[in-house]
Amino acid sequence: MAPFEPLFRNPHLATIASNFWPRYKELEQYPVRAVRYETEAGVSVLVHEQRPTGRCRGEIVLVHGLEGSSEGGYMLSMAYTALQAGFAVHRVNIRGCGGTESWCQTLYHAGLTSDLRSILDEISARAEGPILLVGYSLGGNMALKLTGEGGPQRATVAVSTPLDLHACVRALARPQCFLYQNRFINRMRDRLRERARLHPAVFTPLAERAERDKIRTVFDFDDLITAPFFGFGDAPNYYATQSAQNYLDKITTPTLLITAQDDPLVPFDIYSHPAIAANPQIELVAPAHGGHVAFLAKGKPRFWLDTAALGWLESYGNK
Repeated sequence: MAPFEPLFRNPHLATIASNFWPRYKELEQYPVRAVRYETEAGVSVLVHEQRPTGRCRGEIVLVHGLEGSSEGGYMLSMAYTALQAGFAVHRVNIRGCGGTESWCQTLYHAGLTSDLRSILDEISARAEGPILLVGYSLGGNMALKLTGEGGPQRATVAVSTPLDLHACVRALARPQCFLYQNRFINRMRDRLRERARLHPAVFTPLAERAERDKIRTVFDFDDLITAPFFGFGDAPNYYATQSAQNYLDKITTPTLLITAQDDPLVPFDIYSHPAIAANPQIELVAPAHGGHVAFLAKGKPRFWLDTAALGWLESYGNK
């Protein structure tokens, strides 16, 4: 794996610039299938699938982060890199994301792995080559938790993952993270309002609670909406039970963790968890700089993260 030489050493600049950086228009040369997977009764999720022009070397499944979608820049650039290398790509929208608010009457949470397992099982039945899983941020928490639960994938990459959900929510509450907090919570409230419009009997009480109790942070949303909805009680218990760090010692397949030591949303000290060093299946790559799901490189290729993740998957996923 080539060392990472950052274009920006300021983590906030790196994070924001990556979010707006133009991605590959060439991805359009690969036809896209919008596939609806019914993962359980009354729940469907959207997956955008593309296949390489030649022989398929394997199936790479990508999972986005909090309030993202299959159209996220990091999803698109990784998809292009993988397709160019001969892999089929499946860009998963977490339930209710990617314009699918009407497809189910439930929310999602950081430890919800049932949808992902169902999708992987269905892909496995027709796969050409190994199943490989890549999760970003909240999607990384899902991917690692599923890996620890014994998912069907051959190898897993988790990028900028909030291994300790509570620690990361506390980091998000710092003044320097105001822009990220605001963006997340505005999107979460907007999606809740849209769900209340589509499914008033289920979501109107939740939307009214969000307005009445003046939810201003991700912790507030999780404490008043997410945790009670899924039966976790409150946010601290939700975080304590659903954080991927609880599953690291159970991982038995090759797993790569990529995180930047200056990530403004994911404190690097959570990666001192003893299971990371103790588990021989886990490899940690932690450049000093890179921001959150960013890793814009000074030279080419600009998207170092894509080539680093794919190179590792080519080595470990085909063993």
